[in-house]
Amino acid sequence: MNKEFTPKLFTLIKQGISKEQITKDVLSGVIVGIVALPLAIAFAIASGVSPEKGLITAIIAGIVISTFGGSRVQIGGPTGAFIVIVYGIVQQYGVDGLTIATFMAGFMIIGMGLARFGNYLKFVPYPLVVGFTSGIALIIFSSQIKDIFGLKIEKLPADFIEKWMVYGNHFHQVNWYAFVIALATIFITFNFNKITTKIPGSIVAILLATLAVSFLHIPVDTIESNFGAIPNKISMPGIPSFDYETIKSLIQPAFAIAVLGSIESLLSAVVADGMIGGRHRSNMELVAQGGANILSSLFGGIPATGAIARTATNVKNGGRTPISGIIHALVLLMIMLVFAPYAKLIPLSCLAGILVVVAYNMSEWRQFKSILKGNRMDVIVLLSTFFLSVVFDLIIAIEIGIVLSSFLFMKRMSESLQVQNIALEGDNEETLFQKEINYSSKEIMLYEINGPLFFGAAQQFQDALTNTHMKPKVVILRMRYVPFIDATGFQRLKEIIKAFQGKGINIILSGVGEHLRKDFETNQLYTILKSEYVFESIELAMESAKKMFLRN
Repeated sequence: MNKEFTPKLFTLIKQGISKEQITKDVLSGVIVGIVALPLAIAFAIASGVSPEKGLITAIIAGIVISTFGGSRVQIGGPTGAFIVIVYGIVQQYGVDGLTIATFMAGFMIIGMGLARFGNYLKFVPYPLVVGFTSGIALIIFSSQIKDIFGLKIEKLPADFIEKWMVYGNHFHQVNWYAFVIALATIFITFNFNKITTKIPGSIVAILLATLAVSFLHIPVDTIESNFGAIPNKISMPGIPSFDYETIKSLIQPAFAIAVLGSIESLLSAVVADGMIGGRHRSNMELVAQGGANILSSLFGGIPATGAIARTATNVKNGGRTPISGIIHALVLLMIMLVFAPYAKLIPLSCLAGILVVVAYNMSEWRQFKSILKGNRMDVIVLLSTFFLSVVFDLIIAIEIGIVLSSFLFMKRMSESLQVQNIALEGDNEETLFQKEINYSSKEIMLYEINGPLFFGAAQQFQDALTNTHMKPKVVILRMRYVPFIDATGFQRLKEIIKAFQGKGINIILSGVGEHLRKDFETNQLYTILKSEYVFESIELAMESAKKMFLRN
């Protein structure tokens, strides 16, 4: 079997896992499962769906991603990054639309993995990732204002600006009990690790807040008051009926889920590699992520991906094999089956406080600030992606961010192309060749091209050669530093050769290796320039130029 598409767990089992490591993985899995509990519920509620859907996602996707993934320590489940997309889809297409979009996205992610796109997603520019991640963090924070202040708002708009306008109209209804619970949750979550790192602060905050609200009868909204009881079972798999029009309308949201999920999961895997000194199999990871999303949707879950914070928690607690990820999912399943009736008592303001901490941790404000001091093009990508994510739509932000990054990359590549006219003065090898044949640079001109001749640089290449006012007898184009030429580059090269030939100027190509010769044949360059004027070495090209000059 191709190692690239072999799950890490299978490889590790074949190699053998020590009992000591299995023990560490089990303990780490238990801790990560407890950490994941409030997050799974909070992410579901913030996404506009019922809380059990977050638990189902963490259980189903967690098992699939750990069992079949390409990372040793990746923890899968719902993440904060998806809140924006999921909330928007639910508002526009309903929960059934979200299920279908997640189902479609799963197949897209599998396709990306089988097509080995995992090798290329790592080239997504860092400013783009920071831009939409910071935008998501701001949106998550703004979406929690309602529960932090206990505002009575029936339906919260998805639009960022409209949301704050609604808040402004309801701030006179602030529930100060909810506000104090939220602040206390934030404080405990941030600082409890100073007491112990074995117990997550979020769990402590939930236990204290739930007990206080239940026994003191504090008047705040809870999961039960807004969503009813949390089911303590997983329903049978199924998918809503759909038709061609439904698929067509959900293509864009599904694509956004697929792209964001792929980037997030591979980013998490790369971070994990750095922590354990390992190397994940990116394409197998995508295949597993796709399968996880398909199964999650069938069981009524929401989109899932690799979770950076939970993966880091796993590593810090000794997890080194996918066993810990499987245990984390089984712990969540046991909690859902046994303790679901009690989870309904959790105050929504407490979950909102936990999400504020999540938003802060994913805001990457230090990296945001650092990029702002850097290259102007990076700043453009960062700010464009950030503002589009916040003000308009995350789907648009990702699409435009990728396109903008591509254009800026092409601009940089085109600027790296140099077309240099080699002068007579100096002692470099080109000058010595010209002195050997004893002709002036006005009669035989030598141009050296450095860099890829692709569509982004084609116009610059053409301008550099055609804007000369000199009229030599022979022009030599030295191409030893041209790694490749694309279709547009070949078209411009043909136009330049024809233009020179029309003026009675002979063209010779030098430094043409075997790979370029094959491309010359494929692109029919020899129909306008005889192959006898294409040379691999500059010596032969200069000798041919000398013969041409003597003939003329």
